[in-house]
Amino acid sequence: MRAIVCTDYGSPDVLQLKDVLKPVPKDNEVLVRIRATTVSTADCELRRFDFALWIWVPMRLGFGIRRPRHRVLGQELAGDIESVGKGVRSLRKGDRVFAATGIGLGAYAEYICVRENPQTGAITTMPANLSYEEAAAVPYGGGEALQFLRKANVRSGQRVLVNGAGGSFGTFAVQLAKVLGAHVTAVDSAPKLEMLRTIGADRVIDYSKEDFTDSPETYDVIFDVVRNTPSGRMARLLTENGCLLMANPGFLQIVRARWAARGSKKGVVFGASSGTSEDLAHLRGLVEAGQLHPVIDRRFLLEQMVEAHWYAETGQKLGNIVVVVA
Repeated sequence: MRAIVCTDYGSPDVLQLKDVLKPVPKDNEVLVRIRATTVSTADCELRRFDFALWIWVPMRLGFGIRRPRHRVLGQELAGDIESVGKGVRSLRKGDRVFAATGIGLGAYAEYICVRENPQTGAITTMPANLSYEEAAAVPYGGGEALQFLRKANVRSGQRVLVNGAGGSFGTFAVQLAKVLGAHVTAVDSAPKLEMLRTIGADRVIDYSKEDFTDSPETYDVIFDVVRNTPSGRMARLLTENGCLLMANPGFLQIVRARWAARGSKKGVVFGASSGTSEDLAHLRGLVEAGQLHPVIDRRFLLEQMVEAHWYAETGQKLGNIVVVVA
């Protein structure tokens, strides 16, 4: 089968299209023919190994010291089940599925084996009203956003600000917060603001023209996706019982946020999993009900993966970058 192999840590040019062995499912696994995958900011961070110092060493030990141990990247996919292990009960051959692969990665390929009940990641049948390309964009960003908002216990009537709202996490966070009944302020660059309005943002802010931390407005929840704003200043904008969510913070950002929140009931959350298969089924229900829509910016072919990664590196993507595999 064809797969994109990460030959080293570095620029997108370390990615190469190669022929590798097609996997064989174990008793508790399904073999999925991948139709589409995505390129996320997290994929780019793994490829160039760009992580905060406080997690750099354990991550390096886990993913490979000199070069990547997980040679095939990719964290979400949509496709068809080609075969099932004899112990699988909830999925059948021919099912159209979408999945998050967790730390196992492997979605930059034509085939992948996924456990029926993965310990990290998730798999279930995909929404009936989405194409493979649209469905592939849901599991990772949607699952992460759902987990974070649940940790903040977002409720109807609350005020939620999403900083970096125009990417994968952000577009799902805006929509999920609206589903929960919140008033949502979305912060990003000017070219993304109209899209953010169309997916439900009540208010949009162009960060190049306005620093939201200079405003006297307060929020019940601030979801910081992009790490470009001082965490202490964001923490000070929270209401008495507010919560700051940080998708990928550095160590000093965590320290400063907690220092700013000291002596109060404000919460600081900086870790969330990509969700479970039950979470993915919940997202499927929202999609089928018309309450959640994956935002697709550009589509690339598998053999254009290097180009797709270079585009992701610009930081200008609106929502998701999809890669058509088969």
